[in-house]
Amino acid sequence: MSLHAHLSPEAEARLEAQKRASMLSSVFVSLLAVTLVLLILFFILLPAIDLSTPSIVTYNAGVEDEEQLEERRVSTKVQQQPSARSSSMAKVIASSLPSPTAIPVPEMDTPNPSTEFGSGDDFGEGWGSGEGSGGFGGIPATMRKRCSKGDRLDRLTRNGGTKECEDAVIKALDWFQSTQKKDGSWGGGHRVGMTGIALLAYLGHCETPLSEKYGETVQNAIVFLVDVNMKNKGRLGSDFKSNAWVYEHAIATYALAEAYTFCKQLNINIPNLRQAVQNAGQLIINGQNPAGGWTYRFEENNRNDTSVMGWCLQALKACNHTGIEFRNMRKCVRDGLEALERNQAPNGAIGYTGPTQKDDGTTLSAVGALCFQMWEKSSSSVARKANDVVIKNIKCDWNDPATDLYGHYYASQAMINHGGAHWKKYNALFRDEVLRNQNPDGSWKAPKNEHHAKGVHLRTAFCTLMLEVYYRFLPGTGGKM
Repeated sequence: MSLHAHLSPEAEARLEAQKRASMLSSVFVSLLAVTLVLLILFFILLPAIDLSTPSIVTYNAGVEDEEQLEERRVSTKVQQQPSARSSSMAKVIASSLPSPTAIPVPEMDTPNPSTEFGSGDDFGEGWGSGEGSGGFGGIPATMRKRCSKGDRLDRLTRNGGTKECEDAVIKALDWFQSTQKKDGSWGGGHRVGMTGIALLAYLGHCETPLSEKYGETVQNAIVFLVDVNMKNKGRLGSDFKSNAWVYEHAIATYALAEAYTFCKQLNINIPNLRQAVQNAGQLIINGQNPAGGWTYRFEENNRNDTSVMGWCLQALKACNHTGIEFRNMRKCVRDGLEALERNQAPNGAIGYTGPTQKDDGTTLSAVGALCFQMWEKSSSSVARKANDVVIKNIKCDWNDPATDLYGHYYASQAMINHGGAHWKKYNALFRDEVLRNQNPDGSWKAPKNEHHAKGVHLRTAFCTLMLEVYYRFLPGTGGKM
């Protein structure tokens, strides 16, 4: 006979409870052990984890004191990547026009532009074939040659320039950088126009917001002009009761349109830049008078002011490069060139508001010649006859009252596009005289005749653009519009 021990129900319940407690304790101990291991790994790896957050810099469209503006300047530092052929910039731009939303610009690899840039298209003709989405392949062919140092120096020497010309340009850009105001502008009474023409000088050297040395300077100038445009319903001027604001508007539109062309290709997002170009360019088109030209304050009359017309037609050419659609652009340009032609006398001289027989009408004749060249009419009789007047009469002597830097801004471009004996004669006339009269700080001395180039910023911009003429655009080839 065998004996069997039987547990009571109460004992069995207690045993089961002990088993469950033991299992829970084991699980809890295991979880504690895993947590402890994770904590140890976290503290070991903590120094390798980058916990920094990018700072967001805002640009305030309102009026601020200098300290606030200094804090809110947009960062444009360029950081070189290990690869020798690329650079990148991490940038966050915030605008209060119309909202304070931060707009990030992602890091970009920007390859060096190709040195194979096409076949010498005429002034402003066509877009590039896109040799690289991160480079300058989509920049209009006429503008690309300025964007490679090698190409610049090659064109400089082949077109009669010297190393001193490039050195003088760099000194001038350094001077502009040192004299830029906190809000991104230059000058005194006509800050919008002065900022526009200074920006053109930087763009003429292919300096963009990505430039390591001048990027912040360029970007702050663009933001200043965009701000003025957005606050004034598309208008760009310092005093809208002044006759001068139409000049300022056209010059600043020219600069913003060129800036947009570069920024678009390089994927640089500056808030409201595209809209500002659209607004400003359309305002010029809408402001054309019934006679086909332009005059002060875009008045609706038949006064065709050659000087105003010159800036408007240059600005529209830059707008045409952007790829933005503008209403009535083609008709507007056609009517504008016809209005310029009506201001030309039989001897080729172009007058201020009508034909003139003056033999010394060099400045306005150069204005007309350049406008025809820019719009692919280099071979027209208007341009050829006007250039003959210019080369016959123009003077370049800082001590001669007949020297007009405003006229030389146009003549330097018109002559290199005309080429041949005209350019050789003109280059020998202006190049060394301009170099001799640059100040040690990079600015330029005032000439005897300062009527059309008052102020150190304006004359320095004119002289800089004159020395950039060797590579800023490709020469005209007489192609048709």
